[in-house]
Amino acid sequence: MSSQSSMPAREAVPTSDHAPSAPSPSIADPGPLGLAGFAMTTFVLSVFNTNMIDGALGGSVLALAVFYGGIAQLLAGMWEFRKGNTFGALAFSSYGAFWLSYYWLVHDILGNLQPADQVYKAVGLYLLAWTIFTAYMTIAALRVNMAVLGVFVLLTITFLVLTIGWFDKESHGWIHLGGYLGILTALVAWYASFAGVTAFTFGRQIAPVGPRE
Repeated sequence: MSSQSSMPAREAVPTSDHAPSAPSPSIADPGPLGLAGFAMTTFVLSVFNTNMIDGALGGSVLALAVFYGGIAQLLAGMWEFRKGNTFGALAFSSYGAFWLSYYWLVHDILGNLQPADQVYKAVGLYLLAWTIFTAYMTIAALRVNMAVLGVFVLLTITFLVLTIGWFDKESHGWIHLGGYLGILTALVAWYASFAGVTAFTFGRQIAPVGPRE
């Protein structure tokens, strides 16, 4: 989820011998949007996971999961493809799809799975798959910047803790811990988004994101 996307390559278009080459049009950096959508949705769900607010109300995050964490982040991923940023495109598109699939899982699927007392295994497997994906994206994030790397390190740990919590249905402590880790992940993602958008509006980097490795 890169907040510092590379500029699109400028390619010459076929012209006559005497006509100048026209540059490809540029687009705004979609990174801050994708990071903000991820951060807000993660923050709200994580607050419910901590049980600071009754977890029974957690379904209220579904609207964010569809429109901000899902659609907005998916669009950011498509724009990253346009900019030629493979990392940002894969990250934003995937986590946008994660939030859309989360909505579908909670709203339409979990209540219909049988046997009902084994649903926790399905959720645990779902989270394990996302843990694996996030872990290898963390390796790729080593070449982005420290702020984005921080998001991925924390998110990998968060997913892992939540996976353990769902496979161990007798313990809610792991899920509560995952909630606190998710809040920390969201705060770092918000910071990376802030750094990206203020770098544009101020014309310089006012919030440091750390060097590439």
